[in-house]
Amino acid sequence: MKAGHSGEEMKFLLVAFLWTCWALPLARADDVAAGRAIAQDQYKGNCLACHRMPGDPSAVTLANLGPVLKDIRSRYPDRAELRRRVWDASTFNPDTIMPPYGRHRILTEQEIDAVVDYIRGL
Repeated sequence: MKAGHSGEEMKFLLVAFLWTCWALPLARADDVAAGRAIAQDQYKGNCLACHRMPGDPSAVTLANLGPVLKDIRSRYPDRAELRRRVWDASTFNPDTIMPPYGRHRILTEQEIDAVVDYIRGL
């Protein structure tokens, strides 16, 4: 029995690794684009009704009801906590006016993930 991988196995592993390195950023870009579309859609996320997003030139609003969405990754280094806030902000602030997007099924789980990926980049 020989130790290590055969030449064919090594080629397969190399191709799989390269595909992963190439495909993951594309999937991330798609998620961010989907999150932007959901966040700015007044019939879905409607984030611009309350939040300014100075990091995104396409997010035009004069809203000031909610906090400005900037430096999100440094403000919320734990993605899971940010997601819980989008899912139901009332668990952190019972007096919030932010809709509980997950608890009331305003957005799907996948849509919430996409919005979180988008706002983490702001």
